[in-house]
Amino acid sequence: MKKRNTHAAYEFAKEQYANYGVDTEKALKLLSNISISLHCWQGDDVTGFEPKAGDLTGGIAVTGNHQGKARNISELRMDIEKVLTLLPGNHRLNLHAIYGDFGKKYIDRNEITPAHYKSWVDWAKSEKIKLDFNATCFSHPKADGFTLSSKDKAIREFWIEHVRRCREITAYFGKELKSASVHNLWIPDGMKDMTVDKFTYRSLLKESLDAIYKTKLNSDYIKDSVESKLFGIGSESFVVGSHEFYMGYALQKKLMMCLDMGHFHPTESIADKISALLLYSDELMLHVSRGIRWDSDHIVILNDDVRELALEIVRANALKRINIGLDFFDASVNRLGAWVIGARSTLKAFLFALLEPSTELKKLEGQGKYIDRLAILEDMKTMPFDAVWNYYCEKENVATGKQVLEEINKYEKQITIKR
Repeated sequence: MKKRNTHAAYEFAKEQYANYGVDTEKALKLLSNISISLHCWQGDDVTGFEPKAGDLTGGIAVTGNHQGKARNISELRMDIEKVLTLLPGNHRLNLHAIYGDFGKKYIDRNEITPAHYKSWVDWAKSEKIKLDFNATCFSHPKADGFTLSSKDKAIREFWIEHVRRCREITAYFGKELKSASVHNLWIPDGMKDMTVDKFTYRSLLKESLDAIYKTKLNSDYIKDSVESKLFGIGSESFVVGSHEFYMGYALQKKLMMCLDMGHFHPTESIADKISALLLYSDELMLHVSRGIRWDSDHIVILNDDVRELALEIVRANALKRINIGLDFFDASVNRLGAWVIGARSTLKAFLFALLEPSTELKKLEGQGKYIDRLAILEDMKTMPFDAVWNYYCEKENVATGKQVLEEINKYEKQITIKR
C-alpha cells in the first residue's frame, strides 16, 4: 500500500475510533512498549547446539522437515535478525539451555556457565535486544520420565544443579543487558497411565524447588517463573507439575506463574485466569501458543483465544505486569514465516485490545446497560483495525500485507533453501 493511501486510511480509522472515545495515537504508543520474547527453538526444531544432541524426549514432538532449518548458531542468529526486521517494536529473545555456544566440547547440563552464553550476550548487545532463558529438562539420558521429582536422589541432584546454573546464567543476562531476564522452569515429569503415588512425586518436586529457589538472586536481573501442564505425550494420566501445584508454590514463594495457552484443557479460558491471578501475584508470564485438541504448539494466529487474552490484560491495566513470550514449533512450514506470523498476530491482538473503549464499556456495565455494552463490543469487531496496524508498521519501517510474504519467500530463496 502506498504511503499516501496508508495515511488516508489511518486518518479515517482514527476518526472512527474517536467516535467511541478511543485515542489511536495513545494506543500505538502503548503498543510500541510491548516486547514479545521470541522463542529461539522455532528456528531449529528444538535441536539446540549440544555436540551430543539426540532425539527429542520428554513429551516434545516436532512435526515436519521443511527445508532450511538452522544448523548452527550463526544461521539461527541470521534468521532471528531477519524476523526482527519484519516486526514493529522492540523485542526479546528466549533461549533454552541447549542453545549455548559449546563449540565441539560436550558440556553436560550440570556444568554450564555464563561463559557458554557470552557470545549470545555480545550478539544481543549488537542487535539491541534483551534475552530470557529456560532450563532444558528434557532430551537427556537423565530425563527419562522424571527429573526434579525423580525418586532417584542422584537424578534430582543433577537437575537441581542444572536449574541453579540456569538461574545464574539468567541473572548474568539481566545484568549485562540491563533488563531483568525471565527464567522459566518447565519439567516433563509424569506418567502415561494410572499413578498411585502422586503425593510422593509432588513432595519430591517441592523439595527440589525449595533447594533451587533458596538461592536469592538480584531481582533487578532475574524474574523466576514456573510453568504447569495438564498432560503431555507420555504423561497423559499424571503430570507432577500441575496447575494447582505450581499455583500454590508460586504464590507461596512469590514466583511468577507461567500460563501456556496449550497447557490447559481445550475449552478452558486462559484469559479468565488473568484477573484472578493478578490479585495475588505481582507479575505473570505468558507463553502464547495455539493448541488444537492438545498441546500441539501450532503457530499463533489472530483468533478469539489470543484476542481475549490481550483484552483481559488491557482491561485489567496490567500491561506492565505481564511478560509475553511465544512457544510454538512447526517444522512443516517455512520456519521464519512461522515466527513472523505468530509474533505479528500476537502484536495485532494487543493492538485490537488497546483500541477497545474499555473505560466506556466498564461504565455501561456498571450502569447495567448490558445491551449497549454488547452493541459496542460487536461494533469493535468490524472497525478499521487494519488501517491502524498498517500505519503503525509504516511508522516503524516494517513491511505490511503481501510485502511480508514477499520478504519471507525472498529470504527462503536466497538463504534457507541453500542449506
